[in-house]
Amino acid sequence: MSVAIRPGTDADAEGFIRLIGNAWGEYPNCVLDVDAEVPELRALASHFEQAGGALWAAEMDGELVGMVATRPLRDDDEAWEIGRMYVAKAARGTGLAHQLLDGAERHAVEHGAKRMILWTDTRFEAAHRFYEKRGYVRAGSIRILDDISKSLEFRYAKPATGVVVEVLDAAAAASAERRLADIMVACVEAGASVNYLPPLSREVARAFWRGVSADVATGSRVLLGAWCDGQLAGTVHLALAPQPNAPHRAEVSKLLVDPVFRRRGIGRALMLRAEQTARSIGRKLLVLDTEVGGEGERLYRSLGWQEAGTIPGYAIGAKGEAMDTIFFWKRP
Repeated sequence: MSVAIRPGTDADAEGFIRLIGNAWGEYPNCVLDVDAEVPELRALASHFEQAGGALWAAEMDGELVGMVATRPLRDDDEAWEIGRMYVAKAARGTGLAHQLLDGAERHAVEHGAKRMILWTDTRFEAAHRFYEKRGYVRAGSIRILDDISKSLEFRYAKPATGVVVEVLDAAAAASAERRLADIMVACVEAGASVNYLPPLSREVARAFWRGVSADVATGSRVLLGAWCDGQLAGTVHLALAPQPNAPHRAEVSKLLVDPVFRRRGIGRALMLRAEQTARSIGRKLLVLDTEVGGEGERLYRSLGWQEAGTIPGYAIGAKGEAMDTIFFWKRP
């Protein structure tokens, strides 16, 4: 069965209401009262057109099976919001959700969006996983809605274009765990020197990032994420030295760039932002280590890092071979 995606119209109101009502009905105490709380559903295309946005409908065999909308935010010239993103049960797992979101994000970027944001009910866990896979991370406080359903909503956001590096707070770090685990698995498989050997399971990688998120929450690590055209593509973090005599020092750790996104300057952007972040929090000495002869060594030397020395056979490779490790330092 083929699905057609087309602009939504006000005449689709009945189908939209049914689609949203069925989706809400999958969760306890989620009640859709159209006329009392969301009367715009009666003319949704006009609602988004008046806001400067757009609405799309996905149709299969004459029935609406998906929808999505986007609009610019009035208080931020460069941000657009994704809204009314729903896919019928029968069409889930077909790639339709990705097609709908692709189209909405592309429209927003073509009309000047530099950042995408969305709100999603805290009960909609499958939606959270989908948005996180798409590079969105938690951002800001939970929104409390004074509605029949007693709704609480998470705010998600991401940069929309170019290479952008941002510091992730505890909520953002936790919501990025799955995607960062996937990046780590891919990097280890590609031969990255990050303390793990292939094959690295996603469960082990996810456990590592859960630990990083916990450290971010306690303030012992600073986590950075890098986006490339809307996709979370890389990361690095600063492990802050806890010793009383080392409040000036931090270790740069786990510089990872998804192999799919390499050769786009992401690693360099991450390192430069890590140095800038270290300066802003008073860390005046940075240290790191990496495999001798690897891409990391070449990157760090090009950024002015100073060699401290090499330890032969410091690590073991995937085939059991001894590998030399080089240590670097820098005053950011």
